[in-house]
Order: sequence, then structure tokens, then C-alpha cells
Amino acid sequence: MIEASCHCGAIRLQINAPLTEVTDCNCSICRRYGVLWAYYSPRQVRFTAPGATDTYMWDDRSIAFHRCATCGCVTHWQAADTGRDKMGVNARLMATDVLSGAKVRHLDGALTEQYVD
Repeated sequence: MIEASCHCGAIRLQINAPLTEVTDCNCSICRRYGVLWAYYSPRQVRFTAPGATDTYMWDDRSIAFHRCATCGCVTHWQAADTGRDKMGVNARLMATDVLSGAKVRHLDGALTEQYVD
């Protein structure tokens, strides 16, 4: 079980899948957020302290980026289409020993939407 939380602890997550790889995306928003995304099915992620989040949607409004309403840490993204079986969790909120074992993939989200490694 992987645990993650924002800085203040208002948002806590538990993930019942191993962390094997994370994505470093260079799109206009991800590079500004400085996140590493770990992708899961929403069924694998449980919010144990579901504090308030603010959301941000842009462009085609297909993804809602969530951040803690108290400390501002980006916690995750979820698809606006609730039928999509994928979400991103900010792996930088996980313990460093959990994160250190993951392979980092580099996604060219700015231009090609292709992994470049």
C-alpha cells in the first residue's frame, strides 16, 4: 500500500498498486506544476482524508487538476468524463523511498504526445 499526502495533510491518498514508473511531462501545465505523474485506475486510489480541493480545467476541459485548498499542493488529476479508467496522482507526494525506485519516463506533452525515452 502506497500512501501520499499534500504538505498540510488535508488530502491523503492510499494506492493499492506498486509504483513502477512515473511520467515527467513537459506540457505547458505539467512543467509549471513540477509534478511526476503516477497513473492508476480510480478504483486503485482511496482518499483517506478527503479534504477540500480546488480544481483547474483548461483547453478542452477534459481533465480537472486538483490541488489542496489549504496548502496548494497539486494532488491529482481526474478525467472530466467519469467513464475514463485513468487518473494521475502526483508521485512527488509519496515518500522519497517509494519514489526513488520508480523509472522516470519523459513525455513530450508539449508537441508530440509521445514518450521520448
